[in-house]
Amino acid sequence: MPSLAGSGRPGGREAPKMKSLLRHGLAVCLALTTMCTSLLLMYGGIGGGGHPEPRQQQQQQQQQQVAAVPSRPPGRGQQRPALPVGAGLLEGYISVLEHKPLKMHCKSCALVTSSGHLLGSKQGDRIDETECVIRMNDAPTRGYGKDVGNKTSLRVIAHSSIQRILRNRNELLNMSHGAVFIFWGPSSYMRRDGKGLVYNNLQLMNQILPQLKAYMISRHKMLQFDDLFKRETGKDRKISNTWLSTGWFTMTIALELCDRINVYGMVPPDFCRDPNHLSVPYHYYEPLGPDECTMYISHERGRKGSHHRFITEKRVFENWARTFNIHFFQPDWKPEPLTVNHPEIKPVV
Repeated sequence: MPSLAGSGRPGGREAPKMKSLLRHGLAVCLALTTMCTSLLLMYGGIGGGGHPEPRQQQQQQQQQQVAAVPSRPPGRGQQRPALPVGAGLLEGYISVLEHKPLKMHCKSCALVTSSGHLLGSKQGDRIDETECVIRMNDAPTRGYGKDVGNKTSLRVIAHSSIQRILRNRNELLNMSHGAVFIFWGPSSYMRRDGKGLVYNNLQLMNQILPQLKAYMISRHKMLQFDDLFKRETGKDRKISNTWLSTGWFTMTIALELCDRINVYGMVPPDFCRDPNHLSVPYHYYEPLGPDECTMYISHERGRKGSHHRFITEKRVFENWARTFNIHFFQPDWKPEPLTVNHPEIKPVV
């Protein structure tokens, strides 16, 4: 038996270590609880998460719009050019702790939506076979693996979803080995001068979980997302009282990241106009939640307050799929070809 000399009782050496681990665990729990509380107070005070920009910041950001002009896409049927040395460096996505740009590239991606259309789809194995799997917000995999897969390479998260991410941190943070997390939010919440509450909490979270690959979208990049929405739809996001959805950010990021994108669970833009359309929950993990089409239509028609324009965004995605290597599954559909050829602009900000 090993010697226990110096211990007043068996396991004496382990006791201080155990106490140290317990203290560390309590400290982590306390810090994360504090983060949840501060975020809850913030969102309770502002009435939920939107994408507004303070007027002062808007004036500063308008000066940066000159650089937000994307390049043109390859012609139809052409392949993207070979990546140069050092490619895969994605500007505008900055690591929370080190402030370095994200370096990531995938030949094929599965972009998994949170739609109820995925329930019973049995697409999990097909999704997990893809090189990179992209998910959104707090959409879980545990208990839904047969339909949505278990693998996660990248998760795009709205500032308003951080509370739910922290509540489910054991699955979404601790168990996501090697996954990259990109957080987006209004510049006023993400500023790095000590006044950005969301950024401060992300920094604290990343210090507690240093293995976490946490990134945020820069203020300049957020402005480019707005500019892209205006170019593609003809609508000014602020004037039209529009909140860009996490789906908008995720699809655009995927175009920068992936050579081929397989989208799972996204309906075509006119799906909800069919009176006989299939009724599914808005989120596959909330079976008793709101109906997907009801949510889409109410947001699309909303005029008072700010709303997501889900159907408008899907028309843009449909148009991008006519030029780029984007494919839709569950439901399976392809965009119909246009009768008139319009010049396309590469939707990469």
